[in-house]
Amino acid sequence: MKPLPQISEAEFEVMKIIWKHAPISTNEITEKLTQTTKWSPKTIQTLIKRLVTKGALSYEKQSRVFVYTPLIEEKEYIGQESHSFLERYYNGHITAMLSAYIEDDKLSESEIDTLRSLLAKGSKDRGN
Repeated sequence: MKPLPQISEAEFEVMKIIWKHAPISTNEITEKLTQTTKWSPKTIQTLIKRLVTKGALSYEKQSRVFVYTPLIEEKEYIGQESHSFLERYYNGHITAMLSAYIEDDKLSESEIDTLRSLLAKGSKDRGN
């Protein structure tokens, strides 16, 4: 499997809009991001161009408008980033990460209950 492109935090914000609304035009991306960031339209266009160069987006010119579509799946990218995070900070051990979160009271009771449900479901799905 080909490694996914490295995407900066700012580029990730652009990708979230595109994943949610694709296919989407430059003007629509700009409109949505200027509502939630202080970025100028020029900055947003630069981020879009970088994402095209990195192979994260494709575009098509429709009349005078550029319309963008993601070339990578959101779930796939987030999975890669989650794995990298685990490797970098917890030597790849999810139990070490969860223990740290639980010990530092960073997980609510409701989040812990959700994790229990997910683990139980995962166990059943594997036939254990």
